Amino acid sequence: MKIAVMGVGGVGGYYGSLLARHYAENRDVEVIFIARGAHLEAIRTDGLQMLSQKGEFTVRPSLATDNPVACGPVDILLLCTKGYDLEDSARLVSPCVDENTVVISLLNGVNNPERLRTFLHEGKILNGCVYLSAHILRPAVIQQIGGSGKLFFGGESDLPVDGKSIEDILRAADIDAEYSRDIESIVWEKYIFICPFASATTFLDRTIQGVLDDGEGKALLEGLLGEVIHIAETRGVNLPENIRKITIDKAFTFPYETKTSMQKDVEDGKKTEIDTFTGYIVKAARKHGVSVPHHDKIYKALEKRLQT
Repeated sequence: MKIAVMGVGGVGGYYGSLLARHYAENRDVEVIFIARGAHLEAIRTDGLQMLSQKGEFTVRPSLATDNPVACGPVDILLLCTKGYDLEDSARLVSPCVDENTVVISLLNGVNNPERLRTFLHEGKILNGCVYLSAHILRPAVIQQIGGSGKLFFGGESDLPVDGKSIEDILRAADIDAEYSRDIESIVWEKYIFICPFASATTFLDRTIQGVLDDGEGKALLEGLLGEVIHIAETRGVNLPENIRKITIDKAFTFPYETKTSMQKDVEDGKKTEIDTFTGYIVKAARKHGVSVPHHDKIYKALEKRLQT
């Protein structure tokens, strides 16, 4: 069996390291890292070091490469890149995907399988989401900041996939994985938390709880939250009745100083996932003929800020 991890950043590095550690002595399982640049070279030289709640350890994958052609077709592909890299990543990794490959998207966003099918004409594409905060501390070193590490995955259509077997493969590597037949609701529940807070914290330049502590910030957050929920309901997504309370309560579980990843990317001058969050809601609203004035306002303001 071949298991490939595309994108060995915080998310891919965390799950990839657990897989590589567990299957290191198993000659029947290859764990492959697809990475690039200085990070890849350091992994090839020193292995990948993981600093996590599960301990500190270093692993060496069966193969670390920036050329997926070298992998050949794989059985399981964990896609862990950023949303803005999805199309390029799909093109790059397509030689690894044949009709039997199970592709599990672990990117932020709610429409990734739809986007992937444009470029991956073979393979069984599943959606997924994770509750994990981790990043590259330096080349070949991944640090977990927080999160439980829970991984959900499943199909949004009746694909012939043995999800329970894949769950067992991941769980054997100490990954808290769960196969779900209602993955759309799970992905949207996470998105309903991340999307409004990413927009609000970035626009106001305040932490997650800092937004809620301010009257203006809380009002904006409530408006954004309502718009995202409305889009989900328009799409027929099955949500908990108390989704608003679940979302707000979740925010108070983070330390006061916690910022969203999009906010930090803007601060650091990096490429952002604005089109995964704010921009996606604006475009979805146009498609469904609904109004999202809070997202419209923030999207225009952030696009202008990012262009300067």
